[in-house]
Amino acid sequence: MNPADMPLDDAALEQLVGAFYARVRADAELGPVFNDAIEDWPEHLGKLAAFWSSVMLSSGRYKGQPVPAHLKHVARITPAMFQRWLALWTEATNALMSPAAAQALQEKAARIAESLQLAMFFRMDRQSAG
Repeated sequence: MNPADMPLDDAALEQLVGAFYARVRADAELGPVFNDAIEDWPEHLGKLAAFWSSVMLSSGRYKGQPVPAHLKHVARITPAMFQRWLALWTEATNALMSPAAAQALQEKAARIAESLQLAMFFRMDRQSAG
């Protein structure tokens, strides 16, 4: 079966997550940050597959807290890294998923990235007091 013909299900999401994070780990910009932060890649990939299953399929499999997990690494993460992550996500989803599934995954990822950036980089104390 052509990967682009795969339905959006847990098996497809697991394949996508594995392929995508192989790209991330090899990326000159993102790889060092991710490889330093993740101690057990197989365990982490399972957690990420559960996250995307919960987000896209409403499976309820993911039980973590993404914001605190990312805040632990805020000193090494820049807003530009989110754009790089999204570019790699777009490449992977376009390569492995049907066009409709790729589009849905890309839109969801963009919203998640925006929310994480707000949580990580927006501070009320940086706003002028007027």
